Amino acid sequence: MTRKPAEILREYGPWPDIERVHGVTHDGRNVWLASGDRLTALDPATGTTVRSIAVAAHAGTAFDGRHLFQIAEDRIQKIDPESGRVLATIPAPGGGADSGLAWAEGTLWVGQYRERRIHQVDPETGAILRTIDSNRFVTGVTWVEGELWHATWEGDESELRRIDPLTGAVLDSLDMPTGEGVSGLESDGADRFYCGGGSSGTIRAVRRPG
Repeated sequence: MTRKPAEILREYGPWPDIERVHGVTHDGRNVWLASGDRLTALDPATGTTVRSIAVAAHAGTAFDGRHLFQIAEDRIQKIDPESGRVLATIPAPGGGADSGLAWAEGTLWVGQYRERRIHQVDPETGAILRTIDSNRFVTGVTWVEGELWHATWEGDESELRRIDPLTGAVLDSLDMPTGEGVSGLESDGADRFYCGGGSSGTIRAVRRPG
């Protein structure tokens, strides 16, 4: 395993109407952040928010290329980003104890915080297809170029971890500065991660290694 400090490229926020960032995703252009009662789109080039959707948004967020997926208490909502309508819901595997959310391989990947697990979930039914165990609390989850990464947050310490998707073994670790928790994680598909900052109400861009 390689371990090194995270390189923070930029910090966004806080914004006056966003108290907490629960989840983040990237739609190829904008970063979406979940803040409890809405999803907000952020232009990462300018740092300004460009629109919002009034919808329950309590934990992880994902984008499948067309739709947004959002954890809302004990369910996962499928949302049309154009109209803001909730098109479908499935049960969340943790029954309300879920954290991160990602889309990859035609399925959803759901973090369970205190259970230290990541579940691969059928997006149509909510059925758990397989489970990966971690040895740390799991917050955000993301896939990029065949790599599975998840964030951890315990006490004042957070890190970004690349793990083996079959065994859960940690392959790489990026340590965030002490006190800078990570509540959500998403890749832009290229050289950076976007990390939700929990109660700081911020998002941090971190360089992806390699």
